[in-house]
Amino acid sequence: MVMRELTRAEEEVMQVLWKIKKGFVKEILEHFDEPKPAYNTVSTIVRILQDKGFVEHKAYGRTHEYFPVVSKSEYSKKHLSTFVNDYFSNSFEKMVSFFAKEKGISVKEMEEIMKIMEGEVKKQKSVK
Repeated sequence: MVMRELTRAEEEVMQVLWKIKKGFVKEILEHFDEPKPAYNTVSTIVRILQDKGFVEHKAYGRTHEYFPVVSKSEYSKKHLSTFVNDYFSNSFEKMVSFFAKEKGISVKEMEEIMKIMEGEVKKQKSVK
């Protein structure tokens, strides 16, 4: 399946569904901050998400309980990959360099990132 990018509104609904695992539209609405979107708006967005293949539902008469079929990590991986490709010529090195220089990552944060990267390097070397 080709995973399409979500609009901001669709992503907000997905964030709720990933958090609560499953829910009816009224339950999804409960997780929005004030001012909450209209019930019909969320209902429409959920149906669009279903058409895009992100959610499915279980019917209980005329009401539907929705649940995600694309995990947050699956979407994050695809979305980040597209972001890195579109803005950093598909180079994670360029992306990290950009954030280190332009976004004021602290020395402590960079040290933490380096520890994570060193751990990944060791793990990948041991697999080979």
